[in-house]
Formats: sequence, C-alpha cells, structure tokens
Amino acid sequence: MMKFHVWPALLAAALLTGTAFAQQRPQTEGEKKAIAYLLTQQDKDGAWVPQVGPAITAMVVKGLVQAGTPVDDPAMKKALAFIESNKQKDGGYYKDSNPNYNSAIVLSALAGLPGAAYKPQIAGLQTFLKALQLDETKKDAAGAVISKANSWYGGSGYGEGRPDLSNTAYFIEALHDSGLKGNDPAIQKALMFVSRTQMYGETNDQPFAKGATDGGFIYTPVDGGESKFGDIDKLEGGSTLRSYGSMTYSGFKSLLYAGLTEDDPRVKAAIKWISGNWTLEYNPGSGASADGQYYYLHAFGKAMKAYNHDEITDNKGVKHNWRNELNDFLKAQQKADGSFVNAKSERWLEGNPVLATSYAVLALQEARK
Repeated sequence: MMKFHVWPALLAAALLTGTAFAQQRPQTEGEKKAIAYLLTQQDKDGAWVPQVGPAITAMVVKGLVQAGTPVDDPAMKKALAFIESNKQKDGGYYKDSNPNYNSAIVLSALAGLPGAAYKPQIAGLQTFLKALQLDETKKDAAGAVISKANSWYGGSGYGEGRPDLSNTAYFIEALHDSGLKGNDPAIQKALMFVSRTQMYGETNDQPFAKGATDGGFIYTPVDGGESKFGDIDKLEGGSTLRSYGSMTYSGFKSLLYAGLTEDDPRVKAAIKWISGNWTLEYNPGSGASADGQYYYLHAFGKAMKAYNHDEITDNKGVKHNWRNELNDFLKAQQKADGSFVNAKSERWLEGNPVLATSYAVLALQEARK
C-alpha cells in the first residue's frame, strides 16, 4: 500500500517547487553532492560571492529551487533576503555596478519560485531590464543615436555601455524565463543584435561577417567585431573572427527563445557549427583552452534543452546523447567534497568553486528536465 502514499507526496513536492515532476529525470548523485557543497558555502548574510552583487546568489537559488528546496527552507529565506537587500531605487537588483548582468540573473531566479509572492518584483525587473536595452532612445560611445543600422542596436551590456552577446543572452533568458514570448518587442530587438554576432554572412549585415559561413557566434559585433579567442588567418590573406562554444550556445539558445525554428537559416547555420565542433572536453573554438569551460557547459545545457532533441549527429555521422555525455563529463570533474572548479583557468572567475559549481548544477539540471 505504501506506493499509493509515496506518489502523492512526490507529486506535491514537485508542485511546491514549481517543476513538472513527470517530465523530470531523477536527480543524480553528483547534483545532490554539489547542492550540499553549495549550502556549506553560504555566508552569514545569506549570500554566495556577494562581491559581484546578487547574481551568483541568484544562480544558487535557482539551482536550489530546481533541486526541490522549498522556499521556506532557512538557507533559501536568507538568500532571498540578501537578494532583496540589493534592490535599488531604479528597480534593478545590483550592488554598485553591472545592473543588467545582476538583474537579469535575479529575474530568472525569482521567476522560478513557486506561487505569486514575487510577481511585483518580476514585473519590475522586466521593466527595468527593458529600460536598459540599447535602442533609438540611447546613444553609443561615440554619441550617435542607436538606430537599427547601429551595431549596438537591441543589445545589452553590463549596464548601458557597450553591448555583448553574453549579457544580451542573459537578458533574453530572463525575459523568457519570466514568461515573455519570443515575439515580445524587446526580444525581437535583441534578436537583431544576436544575429549580428553570428559568423554567417547570409543573415549578418556587418562587414566582418561578409562571406562567413561557419555559423558560430562571437562576443560582440561592435567596433568591427570581437572574439575573446582572436581570429583565424586565411591563406588567401586577411583573417576572420573566431567563433567559439560558450558564445555559440548562448547565441543558439537566444535564437530559439526568440521563436526561430529549425527552418530558419540562422538556426541551421548554428546547428552546423555545433555538429562540426562537438566536444565537452574544452570550450570549442578556443584552441583547446580551458578558459570559460564551466560557463560553456552551462550554456551548452540550456541550449540543448531549448533545442528539444535528445540526440545530435556530428559532422562525422556519430550520434551523441547530449544528456548522457554532459552527465558523464561532469561526474568525472567533480571533487570529493561535491564541488567543481576550473583548475586550469581562473579566467572569468571560474577558479572560484562556488561559481563553477553553480554553473555545473544548472547544467546538470537542464540534462534532467
């Protein structure tokens, strides 16, 4: 008879945490250990890595909620209180800098909480983030109005400065996670910026993308384009900006969140790049560098979940079950205490085990959704 009592309890727990239990794979032991590790790292104020503002705390909160931690859990209550203490008069959630980055990640976390207690904060954050988006109401670094022809158009930066794909992807993800559809005007503006970061000349009107066919993504189209991993020299002269994994998966999921389908040439081109650069061992396109490895794995998990296929075939005809491969790879990287850390590169703060573990937890959770 016990099974008739266990099932309602499990279903109730799923509903309490805002997740659809029937569509979830069970938590892996690796995820459980990583969550347990993160709980040991919470400071007395309820935060994780508060130096950057509430963003990393919000990442951990999102991971805790998706792991089934109830909102009235003491660690959650302290974390949410810390996040709320970072609310500014302008409606954003940040400490003293990086308002878009912090506020977007906070919005994604609050949107995942069950119930309607944070509905006013969610609406306020949507309004705040949209107000930061770069469009005709603002000027670029040279003082020019940001028209649709401007490479800044539709993008988001850390604040109102130069936009980049990383921050724009967080912006789109936050609006998506909080219930806005792909046809929302702000997401459609952002889609124009995202398209200009893709190395695909058929749909990218920027001079640096002319003739480009690889379909991967770079960091920003501003000032002639920038890749964090440089460029590739050509035998016939000149060079082309180097696409790389963390930005390609960030761009790919942004295209999907904006409502594009697999028939769209931008989506097709991105899938072509992914099929030709399939690896979890390093951030592809980086020259086998360890830089940004955990950010990459997080973006990979989010993008593949949005793609909604269990398998992808690489350009050699080999089929890959991305969920199994991601789980297996992260299992091999996990430390005995449950943490993850980028031991080969501290770039972008990945030498901090709390940030790396947060990325890993969120990636593992995408694999079981």
